[in-house]
Amino acid sequence: MLANGATLEYKAKGASTYTKLKGLKEIPEMGVDPEKVENTTLEDTIKVYEMGIGDPGDVVYKFRYDNSEAESPYRVLRAFEASGETLSFKETLKDGTTTSFDGQISLKRTGGGVNGVIEFDLNIALASALEITDPVIA
Repeated sequence: MLANGATLEYKAKGASTYTKLKGLKEIPEMGVDPEKVENTTLEDTIKVYEMGIGDPGDVVYKFRYDNSEAESPYRVLRAFEASGETLSFKETLKDGTTTSFDGQISLKRTGGGVNGVIEFDLNIALASALEITDPVIA
């Protein structure tokens, strides 16, 4: 499946609906890599492991830079970055699979050169588990 058609929406604390962020260009890997914890006893003949808590790694979405209107994602997200508020996010793939999570954000505008586009990265520090919802089968 292509990433084309994927969307990212956000909602602030107390909001009842999500708002779609325009200009999404790239979505991150999504999932958790659990830490392998060694738990070998003196009676074991080989090392024994258990899966520990997971690390989702960096959650970074790439967007087209546009700061031409009050509702531009770059401008709106900068205000949330300054406030330090935790937001709720919902990523939806073309097949209807959604991944929901909460997090605090930081933004970083990319550089540019001749015939190079300017973008911005939305970095999200997760503040909740990832909640994956499968698409409804008709």
